[in-house]
Amino acid sequence: MSAEVDTRDHGPMKRLSSIFTSLHDKINQGRRDGVAPVSRAPALSSPQPPRLPSGQAFFEYLVVVSLQRKEGVYQPHITYQFPKLADLGHSQREQEEGTLKAIPLFCFPEGVNWAPLTEYHSETFSFVLTEVDGSRRNGYCRRLLPGGRGARPPEAYCIISSVACFGLFSKIFDEVEKRRQISLAMIYPFMQSLREAPFPAPGDTVNITSFIPESGTEIIRLTRPCDSWLEHVDFRVLFGLLTDEEVLTVFAATVLERRVVFTADELSTLSQVLHAVAALLYPFSWQHTFISIVPTVLIDVVMAPTPYLLGVQKNLLDNIHDHSDMLIVDLSAGAESRFITSMGDEDSLLPVKLQEELLHALSSKTPASTPEELNRVVSEAFLSFFVKTVGHFSSHMKRGANGQSRVFQKKSFCNATESKTYRQFVKDFCRTQMFDILIQEEEGQPSTHEGFFQQKVAKYQERKKKEKAKSGWLRGFVV
Repeated sequence: MSAEVDTRDHGPMKRLSSIFTSLHDKINQGRRDGVAPVSRAPALSSPQPPRLPSGQAFFEYLVVVSLQRKEGVYQPHITYQFPKLADLGHSQREQEEGTLKAIPLFCFPEGVNWAPLTEYHSETFSFVLTEVDGSRRNGYCRRLLPGGRGARPPEAYCIISSVACFGLFSKIFDEVEKRRQISLAMIYPFMQSLREAPFPAPGDTVNITSFIPESGTEIIRLTRPCDSWLEHVDFRVLFGLLTDEEVLTVFAATVLERRVVFTADELSTLSQVLHAVAALLYPFSWQHTFISIVPTVLIDVVMAPTPYLLGVQKNLLDNIHDHSDMLIVDLSAGAESRFITSMGDEDSLLPVKLQEELLHALSSKTPASTPEELNRVVSEAFLSFFVKTVGHFSSHMKRGANGQSRVFQKKSFCNATESKTYRQFVKDFCRTQMFDILIQEEEGQPSTHEGFFQQKVAKYQERKKKEKAKSGWLRGFVV
């Protein structure tokens, strides 16, 4: 298992794979560096919670990761798990052991630099795990100071799930934390009820019944957002830290699949910003290395020559010695400049007209905008960008010689770009892996399917036809 990495057999990715292999070997040297050893994980077979018609389970398991002092340093170890590893079959148990040993690295990515604390501001963050078989799982973490007296190290709660819905799991953590303050045993019945509950469809609510001593029976209502493709995203942190112009600079580097590093002190800032940036690419998906919070022991991943989106804690920034060919974005409060280093051409990568249109669309958001309003403004602005630049791709899917599969006509597609000023960007974007993957998926479809993006394209093209017809009619009337 690794953080999210493209697993295809490209030459550069072989080099990236060797980096991760050497890092795993480094971790497995033992405890001399104060890090618990981690084994390489085989292809994973997850525990078997109730499966829904969609194939999704609410979550796979919850673990509590505590810092235990050993050999003079604090090392993260799993001290609680639900369901228990012993409840799994022998083969599943062996397969999950590798994952469970790796999770503490992402819950406490700082390594062993911990000391007992009397105060600690709790924070919630997430990470993505990609298994060797290509499947993805989300790790949701909340770190806090456990109940007790005197100085003590923080602990982390981590939920592993195939579901990407940050807001929903944040509310679940609120309930877990409340029960943890009473007793660790109080977590079990709540998580069991959650495990047995049906995962709600977008916009629906599921009710979880749970008993708490002195409070009685409670009903916890968990509602899934209507826009399922935005349910893992909160744009407030991204647009609260960066100006609209700075967001466009980041978007330009990301959409053309460059190496981008974000740095901050808080883990929650890193994870929320990286997921927000990835969401700007919809309907495309980032296909390369994606690690929202890079553990200390994996910091060498910054040496990879291939595209990546990385979140690096500020105290690890000195480990990035070569700043060439990358964009480093400083998300720290009071940063003198948001861009520590850049390639210098980011402002010219996007068509000027579309940059102006994006800035105009984004100007409609206000500090008083609700998260839902902000999501709508931002998603529609960037979706419109892709509609205008590459939305016509389905018109250039032609039937192959066998009459079954469809073949993308790249040359005619580029020449049919709406505006000549867009053409260079479109040619550059056609070389990206995210565009290539979407086209491969479309070629495998028997016909164009009317997804959300295609519906937006159809509405835009219909509006352009009406505007063109009206313009022609007016010209004829004047003549």
